[in-house]
Amino acid sequence: MKHSEQSASRRNFLQNTGVALAGVGLVAVGSSPVHAARNANGVGKGDIGVLQGALALEHEGIAAYMIAGASGLLTPDVLKIALVFLGHHQGHRDALANLIIKAGGKPVEQKTDAEYVAALNLGELKSQGDVVALATRLEQGAANAYVGQISAIKDRSTAKLFAQLASDEAVHWAVLNNALGNAVPSQTFLFG
Repeated sequence: MKHSEQSASRRNFLQNTGVALAGVGLVAVGSSPVHAARNANGVGKGDIGVLQGALALEHEGIAAYMIAGASGLLTPDVLKIALVFLGHHQGHRDALANLIIKAGGKPVEQKTDAEYVAALNLGELKSQGDVVALATRLEQGAANAYVGQISAIKDRSTAKLFAQLASDEAVHWAVLNNALGNAVPSQTFLFG
């Protein structure tokens, strides 16, 4: 899969998962029309679906960093950065899961390592460069996905969270893109 296709795929995954899980979120927040429309936290039924999709992406990012980090392909310096980014993704996961729980939903579960290895082609990673290139594509896709979902979020504090998540992903992408020796892109609006 080409870089742009993988980024688009990840962005589409979040968008499609958010739409598909909106129905699940509606069931999770209860059957009362008032409660289903907007709960005490300001999170609406559609927001829960988008949050679930975002949480699924964070699970994927965590798995990618953990599996690649344990591969033995990374030098100690690169592994140190990967562990920092892993910590960021774990924080993102926790924030999203807590928000889903507070809204009355049940957070989407993570998949097995084997499922992530297959979905992300992690078995094909043969070098540190392969790992960094994959992480760069995943981070770019995540930043694009979060930016793309901000306008779909009805609750302002949740939209702010998505902006924060997009910012973290953009920082990860910039660090990794630099590590690959790629030039700083000259175009504006790099994400979204």
